Amino acid sequence: MAFLNLKDGAKLYYEVHGEGAPLVLVNGVMMNTVSWGMYVPLLSQKFRLILFDMRDQGQSSKMKEQYDLEAHVPDLLSLLDELDLPKVHIMGGSYGGDVILKFALAHQDRLKTIILPNTINFVTKFLEQIGKGWEMTAELNDGERFFQIIMPTIYSIEFVERHLDFLVQRQAMFKSVLTKEWFEAFLRLSRSAANFYVSPEQLRTIKVSTLLIGAEHDIITPLWYMETLHENIPESEFVVLPKTAHGAVMEKVPEIMTLITGFVVKHS
Repeated sequence: MAFLNLKDGAKLYYEVHGEGAPLVLVNGVMMNTVSWGMYVPLLSQKFRLILFDMRDQGQSSKMKEQYDLEAHVPDLLSLLDELDLPKVHIMGGSYGGDVILKFALAHQDRLKTIILPNTINFVTKFLEQIGKGWEMTAELNDGERFFQIIMPTIYSIEFVERHLDFLVQRQAMFKSVLTKEWFEAFLRLSRSAANFYVSPEQLRTIKVSTLLIGAEHDIITPLWYMETLHENIPESEFVVLPKTAHGAVMEKVPEIMTLITGFVVKHS
């Protein structure tokens, strides 16, 4: 556990677990390093696992001004340089996947493989409306209401039916943990993706072996939009998880870990 001092004075919190081929996990917009708790015990036995909080996440610095999503690209590069990692395997979905796509366009020479659950290459009109709803809810500064409103857009019907007790516990956690500072940081993160776009032409320049993981019931990053990535990233494979929604990394932890491990070993 350590902090990386960035050139502009911000601090980036990161953790390194285990030994072996380096694997970086990039958070979704509402995540932090703690969110990967179920992944660390197994993946750290197989890889040198690197977790980090982006600006405005977890224990990293909170910003005062609005920024663009691409601000995370030089931060990630600085982290790889700090850890003396010339090439890494990298995985992240949704907002984290957006960051990875932008990083790949600028620094694909630093990547061995890319794994993208629940990721698309632009903000659809539907996603824009969902984002506005989340932001309006965040402005209430009420963790319980926030979770209750966003939950149906993230988790599948099957997961809610089977794991409602778990979700109720998360709602209680949101109520106690999400502070005004957290909501302000979330709003900056959410708004930073407003203009996110990677063209099909740009996708075709990515020559890194890529695994796309879609979810059958994902309304935020639907399968038919993920097809655009599969059709245009030359070295891509596409796997679909049935009866799963946008929160696939939480709903299907064993399956995601199996896919990560298999893909990384295959391309190591």
